[in-house]
Amino acid sequence: MGEVDLGTAYTWAAARQRGAARRQVGRDGVRLGRGLYLSSAVEPSLVQRCAAWALVLPADAAFGLFTAALLWRAPVPEDGPVQAVVTPRSVLPQRRGLQVRVRTDLTPADVVPLSGLRVTSPAQTYLDLAARVPGHELVAIGDALLRGGHLDRAALASRLARASGARGVIRARACAGLLSPLAMSRPESLIRYWLATSRLPEPEPQVPILDRHGRAVAHADLGWSRWKVAVEYEGRQHAERTQFGRDVERYSLMAADGWLTVRFAARHLDEQLVVDRARRALLSRGWR
Repeated sequence: MGEVDLGTAYTWAAARQRGAARRQVGRDGVRLGRGLYLSSAVEPSLVQRCAAWALVLPADAAFGLFTAALLWRAPVPEDGPVQAVVTPRSVLPQRRGLQVRVRTDLTPADVVPLSGLRVTSPAQTYLDLAARVPGHELVAIGDALLRGGHLDRAALASRLARASGARGVIRARACAGLLSPLAMSRPESLIRYWLATSRLPEPEPQVPILDRHGRAVAHADLGWSRWKVAVEYEGRQHAERTQFGRDVERYSLMAADGWLTVRFAARHLDEQLVVDRARRALLSRGWR
């Protein structure tokens, strides 16, 4: 008897019912959880793993929390179990590698299709994570959702308006006003949050650097045009030869126009350090 086509994901029970031999399942399948397999012929991406988990979840379940954030390409940790949310029921699905949470206030608008999966909407995902991450990380998540075109402010405002009493809603509302699609990375978002919630003036994202003709010749990650102080985050990509050359040109233009640039790298991602150095730079330019 030939082997049975099992597809990319299947349960042990379904494979046996279709006539697959035990040795075929053992040879072909990569075990995700009790009785659940992903074919070794496919890349075990998050989308593929979620599609497999959907086989053992209730029909109304949706992938949520950190799993949803990863599916929306937000900057959150990639380890941990796959997370899903369901409406209230007497018995919750329980399997190793899967974490299920109950949500009582989900509406049809809070679950949307993504890559063939049911996933909590960007606004719902943002709200759900507000109770699980600190403010600076929530802003980084929100910025990424905006930057990717997944989240719009009207949808977020609508979801937060009907979230009274929900866990994390106070933080979610406080951080919503700080979100910006102009932040190009998580570190930029963290730095902007720390500066915006300090006693320093509100920083401007993507500050244009103008030449003597008033034309924008460069942009700083953050800064204060009034005092000509710029804040820059230097990620790994800045070490590449081409990018390094562009950075030298940009910093030369900024210095020629009288800008003071405060530069940070990964080792400097500390709230007190960032705020202190920005404060000292502003004081040196006349801010009081």
